[in-house]
Amino acid sequence: MTGRTHWRKSSYSEGGDGNTCVEFAEVDGQVAIRDSKDPSRGPLTVPAGSFASLLQSLKTPTA
Repeated sequence: MTGRTHWRKSSYSEGGDGNTCVEFAEVDGQVAIRDSKDPSRGPLTVPAGSFASLLQSLKTPTA
């Protein structure tokens, strides 16, 4: 998964040296999520629809 996978950094990651970052990539209808501090560890992979629902729920304000 790390060979030609296009990893993108979260827009909410801290700046600077990039050591505190979450990265994600789209792979075969799935979204892979990894910690940029240790990219050799296996990523968490979830269905793209579930990831989209998670992002939407994080954007929805709570009362």
